[in-house]
Amino acid sequence: MKKAFVTGCAGFIGSTLVDRLLADGVPVVGWDNLSTGQERFLEGARVSKAFKFVRGDNLDQSSLAKAMKGCDFVFHLAANADVRFGTEHTRRDLEQNTIATYNVLEAMRSCAVKRMAFSSTGSTYGEAKMIPTPEDAPFPVQTSLYGASKIAGEGLISAYCEGFGMEGYIFRFVSILGERYTHGHIFDFYKQLTEHPAWLQILGDGSQRKSYLYVQDCVDAILHVTRNHTARQAPHRCQIYNLGTSEFVQVNDSVRHICGALGLKPELRYTGGDRGWIGDNPFILLDTKKILATGWKPKLTIEQGIIRTLKWLEANRWVYEARH
Repeated sequence: MKKAFVTGCAGFIGSTLVDRLLADGVPVVGWDNLSTGQERFLEGARVSKAFKFVRGDNLDQSSLAKAMKGCDFVFHLAANADVRFGTEHTRRDLEQNTIATYNVLEAMRSCAVKRMAFSSTGSTYGEAKMIPTPEDAPFPVQTSLYGASKIAGEGLISAYCEGFGMEGYIFRFVSILGERYTHGHIFDFYKQLTEHPAWLQILGDGSQRKSYLYVQDCVDAILHVTRNHTARQAPHRCQIYNLGTSEFVQVNDSVRHICGALGLKPELRYTGGDRGWIGDNPFILLDTKKILATGWKPKLTIEQGIIRTLKWLEANRWVYEARH
């Protein structure tokens, strides 16, 4: 990898990846439209002469290709990741996840970039019958427009890899936690508890079982696989890896960890039902044997990731204003 191109470079995971690449001596071109990404997340990167930021949108294919010229590896992380409101904005997932991925692939083709990594999601498995869920689980019924749009993006990547001799790495994440976290249940719970510490509204009944992964462990996995695969495996067109931990927690467990860390004992008010919204999978646990076999393993437990996320939010309350 001589020069990397990172879409969504000002986002939670993207900016963390940018910092790691630069620290490892890899020049980076960062691409982001700043619709949800935060320029403050790039403050460290901008100090480096090896970093170039280009503000642009993935729906602008010609500008995308122009910015990508000279790079030899693409990390495509830009996406609409807000699963909850998919049915209220039905075109958003199509445009920002599926069409955007097509444009990234076309830009790669025009620039003769042959290698890429893609941030997909455990939501692609829908409400899986196989738990833990392996990469080759039977194709599921899709329960969210977000998951469906990511499956479509995966299909495009696979087809481009076969049709144009590209090499793709698809990473299906569980939810990611850690520094620079700007949406999700900890973000929402902490906001509520700062506004009304005496009570907390919880979507569903709190029994939803989720697996989470710390952001640095996530970036470790992506870089470990993309750097070491060629040396360890036969050449391939497209490989899929689940990223997660071997554990899960209930939403109620997360609430307990958060409230314990804050020293609060709020009244818990549940909206009811076994899920919080349309597409909210009540049980997510991915089989990670494939990625573990490469020598990678997570360093933090889910509880440790939750606490680190909470501490970061406490020290960076500006992110709540930046979301509006």
